[in-house]
Amino acid sequence: MTRRPLKVLVGCEMSGRVRRAFSALGHDAWSCDLLPADDGSNRHIVCDIRDILADGWDMLAVMHPPCTRLCNSGVRWLKVPPPGRTLPEMWRELDEGANLFSACWNAPIERVAVENPIMHRYAKERIANYQPPAQTVQPWWFGDAAFKATSLYLRNLPCLVPTNRLTPPAPGTDAHKEWSHIHRAPDTPDRWKIRSLTFQGLADAMAAQWGGPVSEEVAA
Repeated sequence: MTRRPLKVLVGCEMSGRVRRAFSALGHDAWSCDLLPADDGSNRHIVCDIRDILADGWDMLAVMHPPCTRLCNSGVRWLKVPPPGRTLPEMWRELDEGANLFSACWNAPIERVAVENPIMHRYAKERIANYQPPAQTVQPWWFGDAAFKATSLYLRNLPCLVPTNRLTPPAPGTDAHKEWSHIHRAPDTPDRWKIRSLTFQGLADAMAAQWGGPVSEEVAA
């Protein structure tokens, strides 16, 4: 079956990995972030993603929206803030994160995927038309030897099917520690960037299963 090229916006992505995966299959893919693209691509838009959500996209894939205040693991900071921070700051950041997620989730785009950890109840209450994540995937489902649970909130897109499922090493082994390198990343200024990178196998699965290859006849 031939497929027409889709106009795809990959939001909150600097690496270009998901953008390139869709482009490789013939789609009109663009990435967007507040920071420039790591690969220097001219198919990257530096702006607030909310400014371009209504620009006629067929698919939106938001890979790493700010989630620190939305995820369950950080709910404790809404009661006792970390050193040097205040409660009003924590709740303001929660509102900002929820507003961005809500804008993307409710964007006027037919197909939407938003990556985010499992949320706490305060975040859910702030998101219009909130729905639970459709699935939580791991890089090792798609051939990358790593642990990194990624929850996907999907609208009009199917759940991803594993493409090259590996066998995780036993806990306590050296191999298990190696697979945990994302969680064990050193506390450096670039730690956030290391933790937010989309693995290649997952990017390829998204492009193949949500977009599919475009034939030369259709692309022309």
